[in-house]
Amino acid sequence: IFDTLSVIIWVPIYAFFIVPIARKFTGNQRGFTQLTRMGIGHVISILAMLCAGFLERTRLNKVKELNIYDSSEYVPISIFWQVPQYFFIGAAEVFTSIGQLEFFYDQAPDTMRSMCSALSLTTMSLGSYLSTLLVTIVTYATTRNGQPGWIPDNLNEGKLHYFFFLLGGLGLISFLLYLKVARWFTYKNADHL
Repeated sequence: IFDTLSVIIWVPIYAFFIVPIARKFTGNQRGFTQLTRMGIGHVISILAMLCAGFLERTRLNKVKELNIYDSSEYVPISIFWQVPQYFFIGAAEVFTSIGQLEFFYDQAPDTMRSMCSALSLTTMSLGSYLSTLLVTIVTYATTRNGQPGWIPDNLNEGKLHYFFFLLGGLGLISFLLYLKVARWFTYKNADHL
């Protein structure tokens, strides 16, 4: 629910505050170029993973301090401590999704716009499959020799914060590759937009 609420909050913030301010600095009618917008979303998602990792490490420290490793015991940390991560994720989704949809629509040949917009959604589903694969690989790699692994059924015995930090690191590598590829891109002539 926090993710959905965050997106609902971020869309008007983006449209009515961020874009007009960015427009003044960039001179771009949309505030940011599509590639810049996607890049900003990428950076925000990295920050969200780091924030989640630090919160999970804080939660595990509290578990250790109180010696409450049994998964049925209450850890005295409010669920609302997760709101910042979801707020970041919502912002990242708004920046990335809007930028990606506009990019695929505006930069595609006129006869391929619908197909390219569908391709945008396909990349999101591919991301879901890749994240499932990553969880499977991490689980396999970290549960050898009878270890509980990073993502066990009882998270009080795991190292979920390592997984969040791994996601942040992979996001950083992905962002650096994105920057390298984005530099090569030439936008269509503005007359065609």
